[in-house]
Amino acid sequence: MQSHEIRIGTRGSPLALAQAEETRFTLAQRLQIAPEAIQIVAMKTTGDKITDRPIAEAGGKGLFTKEIDEALTDGRIDIGVHSAKDMATRLPDGIVIAACLPRQDVRDVFVSPVAARLADLPEGAIIGTSSLRRRALALRLRPDLRVVDLRGNVDTRLRKISEGEAQATLLAAAGLTRLGLLDRAASFMEVDQWLPAPGQGAIAIAAREDDLVTRQRLAAIDDRATSIALAAERAYLTVLDGSCRTPIGGLATIEGARLTFRGIIVTTDGLTAHEIATTGATGDGERIGREAGDALLKRGGPGFFRR
Repeated sequence: MQSHEIRIGTRGSPLALAQAEETRFTLAQRLQIAPEAIQIVAMKTTGDKITDRPIAEAGGKGLFTKEIDEALTDGRIDIGVHSAKDMATRLPDGIVIAACLPRQDVRDVFVSPVAARLADLPEGAIIGTSSLRRRALALRLRPDLRVVDLRGNVDTRLRKISEGEAQATLLAAAGLTRLGLLDRAASFMEVDQWLPAPGQGAIAIAAREDDLVTRQRLAAIDDRATSIALAAERAYLTVLDGSCRTPIGGLATIEGARLTFRGIIVTTDGLTAHEIATTGATGDGERIGREAGDALLKRGGPGFFRR
């Protein structure tokens, strides 16, 4: 046995490392190898280095995977572990999503020391988020709110809220759960009113397309329901050219052999939104996602996301 049979590339944030550890544990258990045979290689990505402006202005969410993708392409790592919602809509040539771990809670949570729910915030309250989707959905429900950019990892954002930089924020339930911090949530944002980001709650594992040995190993830990849902959501995003620059929500859920897809596009001011709900066979997940994206693109019309 080599000293490291598999090298996992990941961002160095506490949440990213927790996801890498979950992947290492699952792989080691399924492949019946020692966890020590799987090395975690943490790296700082371009997205982590940009703290002076919103990621949307710097080039979008692919900046959180850039260095990991390069290390994967160069052969310095064997797999990349990502929050699926952080991955670029179009992956670099030669890289594929080879597996997903079972999906966590897809919902956002509301975090605030002054209110139990978004609806309970005082008029004109300040809410902090770096997500255009969360900004747009918050303003859709509460147009009186002031929204400020709130960057940093989960711990940093929680600290900024406790220090009064804003009166509330919105975070992914899955991230708080993986960090053991779900008790910081004041309430959950239910998906019937507040759709998550496509891919939210899912850990996606990338590999080189031509690395058949690694892809076969990853197939052993793949959660098919999560992979099917994620493929539908990413097909939807591809049509809409989704990135951090566009307020888009989307969620595929699976019951038996049926896949249900719901999507929403919102202007950044929250004033205009278009929604869709559709269903079909799980085997048609990508087609369902593409058709949902096409329908919303037509409803929004030219320039919808540039308002």
